[in-house]
Amino acid sequence: MSGQEIQDVQTDRLDTKLYPLLFEPNRKTLVWGTEDWTVSAIPGSESVVANGPWAGTKLDRLIGLFPEAVLGADVAQSTGGKMPLLMKIIDAHQDLSIQVHPDDEMAMREHGKQGKSEMWYILDAKPGACLYAGFKDHITPKEYSTMVTFGTITQVLARHEVNRGDVFYLPAGRVHAICGGIRLAEIQQSSDVTYRIFDYNRPGIDGRPRELHTDLALQAIDFNVYPEYRTQHRQDFEKANEIINTPHFSAKVIETGRPFHRDMIKYGSFIMVTSLEGDCIVRLSESGHGKEQQVTVCEGSSCLIPASAANYYLIPVQSNAKVLEAFINNRRSLGRQVIDFFHMA
Repeated sequence: MSGQEIQDVQTDRLDTKLYPLLFEPNRKTLVWGTEDWTVSAIPGSESVVANGPWAGTKLDRLIGLFPEAVLGADVAQSTGGKMPLLMKIIDAHQDLSIQVHPDDEMAMREHGKQGKSEMWYILDAKPGACLYAGFKDHITPKEYSTMVTFGTITQVLARHEVNRGDVFYLPAGRVHAICGGIRLAEIQQSSDVTYRIFDYNRPGIDGRPRELHTDLALQAIDFNVYPEYRTQHRQDFEKANEIINTPHFSAKVIETGRPFHRDMIKYGSFIMVTSLEGDCIVRLSESGHGKEQQVTVCEGSSCLIPASAANYYLIPVQSNAKVLEAFINNRRSLGRQVIDFFHMA
């Protein structure tokens, strides 16, 4: 932190304990629907704190002031003090483009950014709604280029009809697309690098064709065909159900009808809490945080619990609430990583 930044921050706020952070609305309107970036530190689209002493402060600036307290010491060290995740709520009125994301190595080489693996949790789906994830047939890179040219690439993609509660993990390299009639929560690495492969020859909001990235996509694509693309997970009531546990992020879903204690300090990470169904109160277990000790996370919105405050209760506002927790699991063992790799495949 520079001397000028120190002067810019009021002393009383520097002494303030961190607390669960709510954010101002951050909606993107696109040709196919809307995205609410509920927790973001992407340059130009940063979340702005909406509650407590730090209201009006951009998330990236708050992290710059308190990197270890917000992110966790291990996360702050491994990311250079940068937020590694982005949380979205996506409402697809029309089909999104067929696309793929690069891994960390390619994204850094081509763009100086991190790669993009992501996870989808289906919140709602119209009858018959589907999405694309992975290949159903083996094709060669040459066949891929031909099919993109003739607009037939969807013929070899795995098409999945979806329902509320379905989960899909999209590691970097997996071709995918959300189709119309689906609303979902998305956890992803904090990256805006997307390679469009095919966009149905439609114009963007500005009336011009949207840019395609056929050649870059070819370098990024995993052409393997896998036996399963949907992520199987438990849905036990009043349990912290693990959904995924990867090097990039981990996620758990909790549905509860009573106050549910969460001691997440052990993970050494911030926690993104998104309310999937119903409104939920997040209340810190420890005293000393003043009126900021408790916040209400409305359905479809998120809060960020700093690593230093990640001991809390989830309390339904009405009968039941279902929440998604996203975080970095610094306790992962090598053995578990190998297990997860094959599970995610």
